[in-house]
Amino acid sequence: MKDNSKLKIQSSKLDDNITLDYGSGGRKMHRLIGDLFLKYFYNRTLAKFEDAAELALLNKSNNDYCLTIDSYVVQPLFFPGGDIGKLSICGTVNDLAVKGAKPLYIALSFVIQEGISLKTLESLCASISKTAKSVNVPIVTGDTKVIERHSTHEEIIITTCGVGKILSNFQNPTLGANNIKVGDKILINGNIGDHEASIILARGQFDFKANIKSDCAPLYPLIEMFAEEKCQIKMMRDPTRGGLATTLNEIADAGKIGITIDENSIPMQKSVQGIAELLGFDPLYMANEGKVVIIASAKDTNRIMKIMKRYALGKGCAVIGEVTKRKYGLGVWLNTKIGSSRPVLQLEGFQIPRIC
Repeated sequence: MKDNSKLKIQSSKLDDNITLDYGSGGRKMHRLIGDLFLKYFYNRTLAKFEDAAELALLNKSNNDYCLTIDSYVVQPLFFPGGDIGKLSICGTVNDLAVKGAKPLYIALSFVIQEGISLKTLESLCASISKTAKSVNVPIVTGDTKVIERHSTHEEIIITTCGVGKILSNFQNPTLGANNIKVGDKILINGNIGDHEASIILARGQFDFKANIKSDCAPLYPLIEMFAEEKCQIKMMRDPTRGGLATTLNEIADAGKIGITIDENSIPMQKSVQGIAELLGFDPLYMANEGKVVIIASAKDTNRIMKIMKRYALGKGCAVIGEVTKRKYGLGVWLNTKIGSSRPVLQLEGFQIPRIC
C-alpha cells in the first residue's frame, strides 16, 4: 500500500526544560526516555520499554523472574475508591501480573513533606498493609526521607519496587509483542476512565456530582486464573497513564503491527463519558488502575471471556478489537460510532497531571 506521508508523525526535539507534559505517559515522555535515558542507560532489556523487566536469576538461562519499580505522586492523597497507598501496591502488583508473574516481594520508599499529619501517614500505611496482604506479598525493605514544606496540601511521594516469579504457563514463550499475529483479538476486563474521573471529582475543581470510584485494584488474582486455566494469551498490559490509547500504541509499535478497535465495543460508564465530554477529554486517554488489556488468539477469546465474567474484576469485560496490518505507518485505528475510521495517536502532553 502506498504510504501517506501526511499522516506520519514527525519526532521533535526535547525542550530545554522539563514540563509536566514529560510525565504524562504520552509522546513527550516516550521522547524523553528514547532520546535521553536510553542514550545513557541502553541495554536490550531496557529497550523493550516494558513496565517490568524479565530476568534470569540463579544462573538459569531462561527468564523466570520480573523486576519493576514505580513512583506515585497522585493529588489528592485520598480519592473515591482508593488512596495513594493502595495505588502504590496495586500499581506494582499489576506491572508484575501483566507479565504473568506472581508478586513475591515489595520494597517501599516514602518521601514525606514536613507538616503531614501522623493520622494521614498512619491511614496510608494501613491501606498499604491491607492491599499487600490481599495478594500475600510482604513488604521486605524500605526507606524514608522528609523534605521541606513547599505546598499547602499534604504531600507524599511513594516509590515501590517489586519482584515476581513468572508463572509456568507464561514462561515458554514469555508474554510479549513478538508473539502477536494478525487476527488476534483485543480484550479488556471492564470500564475505562474510572480512575481519572474519580481524581477529577476528588479535586473539587468542577461542580460535578457523580457516583464514580477509582477502579484501583490488584489484578494478580484474575491473571493467576488465566494461568491455572492454561489460557493461550499472547500479551497483557495495564493501561494506566495515557489510558487505553497510549497502551495500544505502545503494543502496536513494539510488535510492528496494526490494531483496530471498535468504539461501540469499548465499555465505559455514562457518567465517565459525561465528564469527559464536559471537559473536552477523550476517554481513550483517561487513566485506569485496575484494567488489563489482553491480546489472545481468536480461538481462545471466548474461554478467556467466560473466565473473566466469573470474577468481580472481569464482569464488565469485552472484546474491543483485533490485530491488523499497519495502515499508513500508524498503529492504532478506531472504528467510530458514526461509521468512520480515524487514527488514534499518542497524546503530546496530558489531560490532567498527577493522577497516579
